[in-house]
Amino acid sequence: MRLVYTAGTFDLLHIGHVRILRAAQGFGDKVIVGVSTDELVERYKGRRPVVPFDERLEMVRALRGVDAVVAQHDQDKFAAWERMKFDVWLVGDDWFGTPQYEEYRAKLEAVGVHCAFVPYTSGVSSTSRKADAGAAARPA
Repeated sequence: MRLVYTAGTFDLLHIGHVRILRAAQGFGDKVIVGVSTDELVERYKGRRPVVPFDERLEMVRALRGVDAVVAQHDQDKFAAWERMKFDVWLVGDDWFGTPQYEEYRAKLEAVGVHCAFVPYTSGVSSTSRKADAGAAARPA
């Protein structure tokens, strides 16, 4: 059985989320999704998500093709592998080539994990949509 792991914030669920989760299904038999806690998101984005963690967890758990959902308390993908022993790590290709993710990739490949970078859906991130909504709400 091949386990696939991917993770994210999943705030303001959008087509990019659906596409990465759909892609994950093609890489293995079971898909495990890490959902970032509110505290983690606040640490690396500087603000809390719009949708609270428990609700994001429940929404992702309800999606077709998601077999398990876990809390992501930190961004360390190798530590996640140590806990879950997944076979495939899937991430959007917007992270390709970044130092942090190349480090994870090297560590994971060294223990036999297949690292797959899938096409990022440009222009539909939760962060950009929140920024657009904030700009639209401000008077001209």
